[in-house]
Amino acid sequence: MKRVIEIHPDAPAKPAVGQPCNGCGVCCLAEPCPLGVVLSRRLKGACDALRWDGARYVCGALTGRPSGLRAWLVRRWISSGSGCDCTLEVAGKP
Repeated sequence: MKRVIEIHPDAPAKPAVGQPCNGCGVCCLAEPCPLGVVLSRRLKGACDALRWDGARYVCGALTGRPSGLRAWLVRRWISSGSGCDCTLEVAGKP
């Protein structure tokens, strides 16, 4: 099934599965993670917490520099540091 998601033209290219996250935004634009489901109140579509910072996409739940247990929980829920697990293929720019 072919889906179209809008990606910022300056977003970095999607890394290969297993490579470190680079803020391409593909996964979060396609569907929210477990935390995004709670924040967005939906299972499909772009995550409401996703933010463009001028060079890459970032999780809005991590902006404002959360610390301690809150930061740990957010990183755990968004699977931060586990590498790219998005298997979607990204078509080139027209």
